[in-house]
Amino acid sequence: MIQSDVVIVGAGPCGLFQVFELGLLDLRAHVIDALPVAGGQCAELYPDKPIYDIPGFPTVGAQELVDRLLQQIKPFSPTFHLGQQVQELRKLEDGSFRLVTSTGTEFTAKAVIIAGGVGAFQPVLLRLDGIEKYENNQLFYRVKDPSLHHGKKVVVLGGGDSALDWALQLAGKASEITLIHRSAAFKAAPASVSRFKELAEAGKARFLLGSVLGYGETDGRLSSLNVTGIDQAKHVIEADHVLAFYGLNPKLGPIAEWGLTMNKHQIEVDTEKFQTSVPGIYAVGDINYYPGKKKLILSGFHEGALAAFAIKHQLFPNEKVHLQYTTTSPSVHKKLGVPD
Repeated sequence: MIQSDVVIVGAGPCGLFQVFELGLLDLRAHVIDALPVAGGQCAELYPDKPIYDIPGFPTVGAQELVDRLLQQIKPFSPTFHLGQQVQELRKLEDGSFRLVTSTGTEFTAKAVIIAGGVGAFQPVLLRLDGIEKYENNQLFYRVKDPSLHHGKKVVVLGGGDSALDWALQLAGKASEITLIHRSAAFKAAPASVSRFKELAEAGKARFLLGSVLGYGETDGRLSSLNVTGIDQAKHVIEADHVLAFYGLNPKLGPIAEWGLTMNKHQIEVDTEKFQTSVPGIYAVGDINYYPGKKKLILSGFHEGALAAFAIKHQLFPNEKVHLQYTTTSPSVHKKLGVPD
């Protein structure tokens, strides 16, 4: 049985920064995540995507942000338990919590912070009989290494930001790039749609409105997609790699069974402590809901700071907690290893 001040469920950017805020208050944390690496969506779904709204960074790559957060929390030596999901969360008679993961790891903690995004993501699959045998070989639902697709005939499926972002990034690097979307209505940023249409008009890419209804094989490999256009015209599009971005289905999993008050697929919290309906359980980041909630990483950072102070007061109600500024506090500098 692992004992900890706090267990954080979720190792995305908000979960990682939560470690830092707790550490400043001398609270130690264990972090659990279903993914095999820390970083959440930033590491798993779009590691190379630039982020423009992190304070102090005009632009920062998603994986770079994760790497910097991991560096920032090193002084507090958090323990990560990756590749496992919390299956059981139960409040004990003494007010602490017992957690059990899918690998059988057991924890007791005085407080729990849920920072699990909006749950575990499952991609919406390309529904063609037998095509699953090409997954992670020629059919991809995530881009982990963009260079893998360089020099290939790449077909991107979808009309959201992920589809347009990767179609634009791979244009000029793939030997051919084709974007296929089932309708003229896009969910991506209009500027991205316009940019790709310009590439298509310049003959540097192909843009096709229609639905993928079949595929061709040559020598045991995926070689083409059969597409019916919105005008009912038939097209055969040669393909070495297919990137399917039809969206993601968030799966809350066991979190939905923990007795927390929910607002659709999000956990209701207050805006003073970011505590859930169960005292001692907090939620930060995209997983939580309150009036005016905005799903931004920077909002999650703010939530994590207030949750940390609330937990410190919960665990030490008779101890006055002073706000210490990292620029001037000698005790904070000592915790962070800042030289005198």
